[in-house]
Amino acid sequence: MKEQIPVNPDVLRWARETLRLSQEEVAQRMKKKISDIEAWERGEASPTYIQLERLAYDIYKRPIALFFFPDVPDEEAVEKSFRTLPEQELQRMPSRIRFLLRRARVFQLNLAELYDGVNPASSQILRDLSFVPSASATEMAERVRAYLGIELIHQQNWDDADVALKHWRTALEDHGVFIFKDSFKAPGTQNKDAGESDFSGFCLYDMDFPVIFVNNNKAKYRQIFTLFHELAHLLMHTGGVDTRQDDYVDYLTGDDRRIEVLCNQFAAEFLVPSEDLQARLAGKFIHDKLISDWARLYGVSRETILRRLLDWKRVSQQEYDEKTRQWREERKESSGSGGNYYLTQGAYLGEKYIEAVFSNYHMGKVSLEQAADYLDVKTRNVAGMEEWLFNQGEAT
Repeated sequence: MKEQIPVNPDVLRWARETLRLSQEEVAQRMKKKISDIEAWERGEASPTYIQLERLAYDIYKRPIALFFFPDVPDEEAVEKSFRTLPEQELQRMPSRIRFLLRRARVFQLNLAELYDGVNPASSQILRDLSFVPSASATEMAERVRAYLGIELIHQQNWDDADVALKHWRTALEDHGVFIFKDSFKAPGTQNKDAGESDFSGFCLYDMDFPVIFVNNNKAKYRQIFTLFHELAHLLMHTGGVDTRQDDYVDYLTGDDRRIEVLCNQFAAEFLVPSEDLQARLAGKFIHDKLISDWARLYGVSRETILRRLLDWKRVSQQEYDEKTRQWREERKESSGSGGNYYLTQGAYLGEKYIEAVFSNYHMGKVSLEQAADYLDVKTRNVAGMEEWLFNQGEAT
């Protein structure tokens, strides 16, 4: 008989009830008797780990670590997390994004446990800086750049998108913001134009453990833009979403509208300062190679440069739409798949979070099984994750 896992029966029942599933429906999907599901939820028996994986990932669409929590999570409604999204956008949010939102909340709880409730960063940007929706994007960008201590000349000397993304991620995590990545594409989804692809990232505000979640399916330059779009949300003490379709802004009013507009303006101004690009633009004829050269120089996407040119009326809306559509099609044709499992997990979780897990593990504060849950891997893969972490240290 396979070993049963001591999960929290209250969380099992809560996860089922939040989806309005009956015990009979769960039993049918699990190919079990209703009496088995009832026993699990009463705490008289427990599922095996394989059964728990099926429950967590396939049926309840929740991270597996949630079922080991001592108490039922106090889950905030999506509407409260993303106050600047209108109702129609909330309604069309795919289930995969809702799952990742719950996953992000689990990471916030994990961070609080791993760090004993204290953010380890000596300088915390959310405690030292804050802005109102009426702030100037230029002033905001200048203050954040000065705070992070990364001059524009340094940014322009980074070799490529991978290097730039690593620098920006490290800079934000060194100042108290935790970055996680994941595939926003639902497992098994074949349609590249599914709703998940409209989402580039989101953030969850918390003064102690703010989290930014980035869509790893997006190009690295787009991921960088997302980091700073979401940072702007955090600096205004809100959660937020970065989407490809931003026409929903037209439905917003008051501060909600000003926040969304400012987040985009700030990200663009921070990464591509107007004064610097305007000087390079003087007397130039705009063509594709020039846009690509500037994109590489600033470490941003071609769309970001083109958007700045659109705002300055150097290209038309029709030219912008046609060119961005062309670039999206080019990326679809050249996209690949596969990769190294540990490299992927490392990119998703980040060095700082993984270091915290292994620090607690080697001090005896967490077991091997708990470490696996924190890392969201099987116990047999924990050693591989530690080897990945060691190799990261060797490379620096």
